Amino acid sequence: MNVFEFAMKMEEDGKEYYENLANQTSLPGLKTIFSELAVDEQKHYEIFQQLKKGDSVSAMPESIALEGAKNVFEALPKSGIALKGIDAGTAAYDHAMQMEAESFKFYERAAMEEKNPETKALLMRIADEERKHYNILENIFNFVNAPNQALDWSEFSNLGEYRQFGRDIDS
Repeated sequence: MNVFEFAMKMEEDGKEYYENLANQTSLPGLKTIFSELAVDEQKHYEIFQQLKKGDSVSAMPESIALEGAKNVFEALPKSGIALKGIDAGTAAYDHAMQMEAESFKFYERAAMEEKNPETKALLMRIADEERKHYNILENIFNFVNAPNQALDWSEFSNLGEYRQFGRDIDS
């Protein structure tokens, strides 16, 4: 299996995983995020398919997942009420984060070994997108896991003031 076939398999698996997460949640905002992540994985798959055929890929379409995620996190209530619409457990989000971490590390290594400067730049761009996907998933994980991290003692509990998602998810 060559690098393009391996990348295509990773992207195909990622797309299927995000589609499943989208189907499991009843929260429209998270459904949108997971659907957009699946679309990004499909775009990556198509790029690797072109590269495998020997075609050149001059441009990669911009991802809409990051902007959509920012909008969703701004709209989510900062209380446990929002968690009622999140049906997948934290393990699902943790697994997705691991998949994205493996992806961006793989693409960064592949870019370092690539001789063609255009393909090298494309691999780095995909690695950057996968890193952004990781950041989105990390924020979802932190949001879902927030009640498990809160103190029961009301004087010290900050659940109502949970501000984790105010940070920039680009970083």
